[in-house]
Amino acid sequence: MTDEKDLETEATELLCALIRNACVNDGTPDSGHEERNADAIESYFAGSGLSFERHAAGPDRISLITRIDGSDPKAPTLLLMGHTDVVPVNPSGWERDPFGAEVVDGIVWGRGATDMLNITSTMAVATRRLARSGFKPRGTLIYLAVADEEAGSVYGASYLTREKFDAVKADYVITESGGVPIPAPSGIKLPVTVGEKGVNWRRLVVKGTPGHGSMPFRTDNALVTAAEVVRRVAVYQPKAKILDEWRRYVAELELPKELEAALTDPGRVLEAVRHLEPLGLARMAHACTHTTFSPNVVHGGSKINVIPDRIAIDVDVRALPGVSPLDVDAMLKEALGDLASRVEIEAPRGQEGSTTSLHTPLGDALARVTQALVPGSKIIPRLTGGATDSRFFRWKGVPSYGFALHSRRIPYTDYPLMFHGNNERIDTESLRLSATMWEALCRDFLA
Repeated sequence: MTDEKDLETEATELLCALIRNACVNDGTPDSGHEERNADAIESYFAGSGLSFERHAAGPDRISLITRIDGSDPKAPTLLLMGHTDVVPVNPSGWERDPFGAEVVDGIVWGRGATDMLNITSTMAVATRRLARSGFKPRGTLIYLAVADEEAGSVYGASYLTREKFDAVKADYVITESGGVPIPAPSGIKLPVTVGEKGVNWRRLVVKGTPGHGSMPFRTDNALVTAAEVVRRVAVYQPKAKILDEWRRYVAELELPKELEAALTDPGRVLEAVRHLEPLGLARMAHACTHTTFSPNVVHGGSKINVIPDRIAIDVDVRALPGVSPLDVDAMLKEALGDLASRVEIEAPRGQEGSTTSLHTPLGDALARVTQALVPGSKIIPRLTGGATDSRFFRWKGVPSYGFALHSRRIPYTDYPLMFHGNNERIDTESLRLSATMWEALCRDFLA
């Protein structure tokens, strides 16, 4: 019990240090400052005997790599990957300081506590414990604390897989997110993320005619048109698409048969999620069955007495696997209707979604380890509505999963509301469970 408590304390202290470093990534090149967390993690590893590589794709945009080399070149290499940046935060919506890393009644509060500094820290704790124990595996273990996941991974996983792939080349990858226990009649279900949607951010540009704000009658105000564009995009619902991964996930939840049938019927799922409770489950169900469009940022206007002639609207589009970037543009035009000719669609090239089978040797090892730690549990495949760094490895044919191991202290329905939301938090028991699971998995899979 003492060792378990020490492990929990160790993981908690490292997580708190990473939260307090406030590596906030707002998408601009000079944000993130992930070097702070790279320094903290490298300092944590001091005395472990491990060596490190630092890769910088930009000033202060540091990704840190360490490894425990295996003895058998034919044995699998496992990459444990956690990102070190976090998204911006509005403190006014929080009960506690988002960068204070307060620990209250066994709960750590702070930006990144669930996305995903909890996993980044527990992976580090397990790697350090393995190194200090003299672990001599057949397969190689790589630990990667990666930059820039929260803004497209240009300075992180995208850069590493394009320019430095030998440093991160692996046979299997695990990163965020999963492992939050879902109670079901037959026992606990532990979701493993096996697929995600494609990121297809778009900028919609609406043009008008400038004029004096004191004479608005019959003017071509780009902001007024943009308001209607925002409304149309926000209410647009493309046809649902039921993927095999979603169908299997719903079946494993052991829901009432009528609800299961509705959630897996493309003709009924939208109406089902309109009334589904709790809210976190409804949001996930909608995201896993639809390509989604969220207008989130507006740019435009120059002065209060000048009628604007240009407004730009940034829309976060997440495309289901099998939906192409061209399909996304067609959907946007459908949403805009007769306003499509008034809107110019600007965007970087979009991305396809990605999936991985859970039926692999690593999937089998995850099942063994989790069943030992949580008797009666079962791992189940799931999709995620967000994007992770897994996609860069899946596109190279590398099986990549999202997982950790959580306690039941925080209900599974709370987690979707905390990602990029207010009052992000994690319980210290989950930190202990995850660190224990990572170490056990490495010993099972790589030894």
